[in-house]
Amino acid sequence: MENTQGPDPQMLLDLVKVKMPFGRFKNVVLCDLPVSYLEWFLRKGGFPEGKLGQQLSTVYEIKLNGLEEIFYTLKKRF
Repeated sequence: MENTQGPDPQMLLDLVKVKMPFGRFKNVVLCDLPVSYLEWFLRKGGFPEGKLGQQLSTVYEIKLNGLEEIFYTLKKRF
């Protein structure tokens, strides 16, 4: 059966609230990370395991597909 649910609203909200816990962009909100940094992860073997990796992957996909308006809307609301 096909999954017809949209993205998890809490996960999207976390992308505009949670800060990068380490590295060059430590303390930068995930949605504000530059695409070049996300691409660096991919070149170095992929995103970290677990929830952070899933969040970074989601940010990358949103930015890659030109859907950053999602972030602007969420930032305004919350």
